[in-house]
Amino acid sequence: MNRMRMTLVAALAALTPLIGHADEIQVAVASNFTAPMRVITEQFERDTGHKVLLSFGSTGKLYAQIRNGAPFSILLAADEQIPVRLEDEGLGVAGSRFTYAIGTLVLWSANEGYVDDQGKVLTDQAYRHLAIANPKTAPYGAAAMATLTKLGLADSVRGKLVQGENIAQTHQFVASGNAELGFVALSQVIESGEIRQGSGWIVPATYHPPIRQDALLLTNGHDNPAAHALLDYLRSAKATEVINAYGYGR
Repeated sequence: MNRMRMTLVAALAALTPLIGHADEIQVAVASNFTAPMRVITEQFERDTGHKVLLSFGSTGKLYAQIRNGAPFSILLAADEQIPVRLEDEGLGVAGSRFTYAIGTLVLWSANEGYVDDQGKVLTDQAYRHLAIANPKTAPYGAAAMATLTKLGLADSVRGKLVQGENIAQTHQFVASGNAELGFVALSQVIESGEIRQGSGWIVPATYHPPIRQDALLLTNGHDNPAAHALLDYLRSAKATEVINAYGYGR
């Protein structure tokens, strides 16, 4: 009986460090990274015991929230400029920034066969609405405008553009049929390496500046072990596998 009690006490003692070192963090995540981040978070929580609270939005909106005191420990941006700005403003931890993913832009329609594999639909089809994310606040929107400029279509399609506040809303415009087609993140429409519904043209990376998505440890998370652990986890083989599966580069 005494031996059993000693074994139980030893087992509880072994578990105590795991329980005692579990922390909670709030993470601001660019909308395009919603699906992979949910998967990564589930794996991270299971592997570490830490708790992660996710908030999604356009990088510009998340930046404003951080400036206004939102209690985020980490920012996973859709660009590299905002993390640099936060670092310069003293709201990010110097030296913590790194590129966690390189985004891929796709011209997508919810209709099968509507978008060809070279994007000629932009000039060959009589569509009424082309959805893009707000290029002033969403890097994927800026990439979409750069692509249209590259194709010489920026002026001719201007009257057809409908802007989403972020890439999530832009995707919804197209998915609901309110826009026949739109520029969205490949991660929003890919599954098992293929576009899971509708039709799309993956925009060549040379048509717009690279969509480098940087992670940053914010000053609020400087002393939080879970924040450091999550940033390390984003560099792991497990996270990389998820990121690649959703069409991102590293």
